[in-house]
Amino acid sequence: MLSETIFTIKSDQDFEKIALQVFKHQYINNLIYQRFCNLLGVTKSSVKHITDIPYLPIEFFKHEKILSSSSSIKKVFTSSGTTSSQLSKHYVTDLDIYTTSFCKGFEYFYGEISDYVVLALLPSYLEREGSSLVYMAQKLIENSKQPDSGFYLHEISELAQKLDSLTKKRKKVLLIGVSFALLDLVNTYEFCLRPETIIMETGGMKGRKEEMIRSELHQILTNGFGVSKIHSEYGMTELLSQAYSKGDGFFYCPPWMKIAIRDPEDALTINSIGKTGGINIIDLANINSCSFIATQDLGKKYSNGSFEIIGRFDHSDIRGCNLMVL
Repeated sequence: MLSETIFTIKSDQDFEKIALQVFKHQYINNLIYQRFCNLLGVTKSSVKHITDIPYLPIEFFKHEKILSSSSSIKKVFTSSGTTSSQLSKHYVTDLDIYTTSFCKGFEYFYGEISDYVVLALLPSYLEREGSSLVYMAQKLIENSKQPDSGFYLHEISELAQKLDSLTKKRKKVLLIGVSFALLDLVNTYEFCLRPETIIMETGGMKGRKEEMIRSELHQILTNGFGVSKIHSEYGMTELLSQAYSKGDGFFYCPPWMKIAIRDPEDALTINSIGKTGGINIIDLANINSCSFIATQDLGKKYSNGSFEIIGRFDHSDIRGCNLMVL
């Protein structure tokens, strides 16, 4: 099956070969994507190279059911937002693909999840239905098989005690949290954690605190937790894969995910390395929805394959999964 080959990618050649197969599958089976491609003058037979593949604007997930599969829907992930905003919906027909993607993605960058105690501080996400981030965190907690792993909503005093206890026990810890909650934690308690402790922010002030640039946030958190780097996760409702930063705001993708930077004035033109533009994403784990997405995030891509998030296009909704940066 095509879905099984996605996680066997070892090279750029493998990626392009499978991406072209995924495009043909989605062009045939996703009528919304097919119509979008046709409006651009692109057909299944006209795409010869990966650079020929059109990227579907991410706004389509707000207004259309983006599906490339006739299988029954197992889960609907929804974006965060205000009650007046239109939420994105990602219809998932195979949760095993999502689980494989985030498990293998984490392992690719950090090793076996069973080596970590996983603590999740995700108050704004736990308080609503349909969060893909909560689903991911729940599975990571389960797969860690560590009795100390778990979710925290508003119990920051209990979390502070847990971090202190785990530090004394010399345990490897992954603390994944939204930005405003991590700030609340370090503003209330003092920490001196082990150097290998991973503090991973997922972005998102959600109107709870004044937005700040990523470097400022990370400086406060490194000082507050007593660690040298703050890690970051770049993901969103419309994706089934995540990119990770191990510090300094430079993200890397797993082998089945790539980004390209489009010209902000011409959406069909891809920028050269180092130029700021809109972030296009190929997420092959999205085989049953759409793998080729033009986001509303602004960023830069570098020659070593890393990328950074610069901000968002004007008039875009603030996304819960992304920290607003300048």
